[in-house]
Amino acid sequence: MSKSVTLIRSTSLSLVAEYAYAATAPTEARLIFLAGSCPLNEDGSTAAVGDYAGQATKAVDNLRTALSDAGASITDVISTRVLVASSSQEDLVSAWEVVRDAFGDHDAPSTLMGVTVLGYDDQLVEIEAIAAVVD
Repeated sequence: MSKSVTLIRSTSLSLVAEYAYAATAPTEARLIFLAGSCPLNEDGSTAAVGDYAGQATKAVDNLRTALSDAGASITDVISTRVLVASSSQEDLVSAWEVVRDAFGDHDAPSTLMGVTVLGYDDQLVEIEAIAAVVD
């Protein structure tokens, strides 16, 4: 677990949410603002075309790489936003389940959103994140 991020669970809100409702980082933490992690292969092609869960998996893998390059890990994430190019709740849930499982017990606050389109050809999923580390 991160020594920088404290997940806050509300006893006043529904237990249905599969994430903490808030998170904090100490004042000495270095914040890392990550660009949206896309389901792109190293050659720039879109992975898992047509597959929401497959694209979420690739986006999580790329998020882990970006975090590592910034000196952080998935347990340093303080919040996420998961964007899914669909108006179907089923598609959103398919992507969300992959992200939720990747974060495991570190269930950082998150927002799941259906959007009309994302930036790359055949892209269905994108994951934004903010992390906090104490160097």
